[in-house]
Amino acid sequence: MTFAPPASTGFVPLDVKRISAITLDLDDTLWPIWPTIERAEGVLQAWLLREAPKTASLLLTPGILRELREATAKERSDLAHDLSALRRESIRTALRRAGEDPALADPAFEAFFEERQRVTLYDDALPALKWLSERYPLVAVSNGNADIHKTGVGRWFRTAFNARAFGSGKPHAPIFRAAAASVGLLPKDVLHVGDDAELDVVGALNAGMQTAWLVRDERPWTHDARPQLIVPNLHALCVALGA
Repeated sequence: MTFAPPASTGFVPLDVKRISAITLDLDDTLWPIWPTIERAEGVLQAWLLREAPKTASLLLTPGILRELREATAKERSDLAHDLSALRRESIRTALRRAGEDPALADPAFEAFFEERQRVTLYDDALPALKWLSERYPLVAVSNGNADIHKTGVGRWFRTAFNARAFGSGKPHAPIFRAAAASVGLLPKDVLHVGDDAELDVVGALNAGMQTAWLVRDERPWTHDARPQLIVPNLHALCVALGA
């Protein structure tokens, strides 16, 4: 099987006629991620206050959350692609350090994870998903642990790939190639849309896809290979594809 080569230095315009499917990132593409995570961490803290108060107190120590995450990531490098497992193990480490039952990590994580699925979509997300899904098969490709059905966007997608279930994530080519194959296509026939310059754009270009960089804020492009399209929102993406 052959794949289109990555885009070379310099701007290559989008070939709309070549697009037969679209792969979409989720976090910070369809919804802002950090308000979601902050709210979920608040739910986790409230759960720990009830069930493991010593751990809840420990987690209020300045810098402890980052320390625990970094230590867990270092000790469990095998989980680098699995954000859910890393979060669960960080909670388990905190419970042990506080002298409480590490088995509580599982229900504590579930409290966090349930809230993590309660996302607030960008205003342009649902209209764009409807418009795009009427014209192209859509496949979600994410390194995060959002569930397309629990977040309420599943009806617009043919399927979804995430790093945890797939075994590796963006920017590595296999997940992009698998997403294209899931709708019977080669990467060269697919447009990938995402906000992260390296994970989404460079990764998808290296897999042979065309790419659209979604930039909702002001950020310079700092890589050699360039996306075929840069848009400030999903409405602009639809306009570009409908032109």
